[in-house]
Amino acid sequence: MLRACAIVPAYNAAQTIGVVVDGLRSLHVPILVVDDGSTDGTSAVAESCGAVVLTHERNRGKGDAIRTGLARAELDGMNVAVTVDADGQHPAESARSVLAASDDARALVLGVRNLEHDGAPSRNRFGNAVSNFFLSYFAGRPLQDTQCGLRRYPVLETLSLGARAHGFAFEGEIVLRALGAGLPLVEIPIAVVYPPEDERRTHFRGVVDPARIVATVVMTVLELRYRGQ
Repeated sequence: MLRACAIVPAYNAAQTIGVVVDGLRSLHVPILVVDDGSTDGTSAVAESCGAVVLTHERNRGKGDAIRTGLARAELDGMNVAVTVDADGQHPAESARSVLAASDDARALVLGVRNLEHDGAPSRNRFGNAVSNFFLSYFAGRPLQDTQCGLRRYPVLETLSLGARAHGFAFEGEIVLRALGAGLPLVEIPIAVVYPPEDERRTHFRGVVDPARIVATVVMTVLELRYRGQ
């Protein structure tokens, strides 16, 4: 039986977090917003919309924010958690599809975007292509979208994998560690919404973050192979 919650890692997302939380209320699951050191009132907006807010005193990165949310989910007795980005690009219906994609609570479910069709910025497409190439190569199987923030984590299993990345590289690292641990991996197509160019806000850095993702992938592969010897 799936006992689910939603986790929203958020950094300076006061303009969008209210809409995100309001949409997630249609899933009828607890909503945890992890305020990762925001300075713009993100926590206050999320709390006013009914979310449980967990705070980091300083910005620690998306990976740490997800870990904080998963640790609270474990304490609350949840066995799966769907993560949703705070910028509003993941409609509630897409989150519902990811949440319902597998009856296996141990499965890692990845949302798969059509970045070109949905109008993703070029830096997002480049970063995702780099991540997909390297993770697919080292995983020994094709992976369609390794950096989508809309995914479903098995709570206890994810926390036990020992992922170390603090930022965006966490999402790629988890994929490799989950496959190495023999966890089921499910990919499901989803729709996303990108605002007009002049309204977009992202903390993803087009060169630095893909480089960190590749470095994390290589180090993770080396560690997993060393363990297997």
